[in-house]
Amino acid sequence: MDRSPRLHVNVDHVATVRQARRANHPDPVEFALLCERAGAHGITVHLRKDRRHVQDLDVTRLRAAVTTLLNLECSLDEEMVDLACNCGADAFCLVPENRAEITTEGGLDVVAERARLAAVIPRLTRAGGLVSLFVDPDEAQIRAAADVGAPFIELHTGSYANAQGPNREAELARLVRGAALARSLHVRVNAGHGLDLANVGPIAAIEGVEEVNIGHALVGRALMVGAEAVVREYLAAMASGRPRT
Repeated sequence: MDRSPRLHVNVDHVATVRQARRANHPDPVEFALLCERAGAHGITVHLRKDRRHVQDLDVTRLRAAVTTLLNLECSLDEEMVDLACNCGADAFCLVPENRAEITTEGGLDVVAERARLAAVIPRLTRAGGLVSLFVDPDEAQIRAAADVGAPFIELHTGSYANAQGPNREAELARLVRGAALARSLHVRVNAGHGLDLANVGPIAAIEGVEEVNIGHALVGRALMVGAEAVVREYLAAMASGRPRT
């Protein structure tokens, strides 16, 4: 692998800080533009049904402002799919959503959701966006993603990020195998969840991973060093990984 994947910055938790006061700042759109200026290749935003952080107007404003690639994460809820189809995003990532969760917990159950996905993926494609499914590095889920016609998967890296020592190596190996399986099925591969400066390098170096999505850790670090500086730090960390095939 002769280049690092693209870095997409998830701006959800800029909105989380803003919503603590229901104020106008910090502004996720302003943050997104600073990240683009520093070299981020795209902006990701998750509009949840409960609107706990990102609001509908944020998506509209991001669409008007973002000049790289705007990726919208959303659930399979009919209301959210309708909003996605009309938001003008360049890409969509379908994710599981549970109102009781603090953050997304695990990948989409593609096997159980085959019928809905077979209907939703073409709708989002007609809306003009590339579609990915957020999945665990599980063979059955990856094969199901290929079967329903998903052009991309986004491998859920949360188990890898939370593991330590030999367990982390085992989780990394699962991700390597998952990426290889997807590529053999002609499904393109992104990755994300729980990634930070200390663990992103090996993920960025997995053969075939085209994009990583990073949010919480990047936003938290930006409080210390600023948006542009943290993007440069992540780009360097991603470039430092060794290829894993």
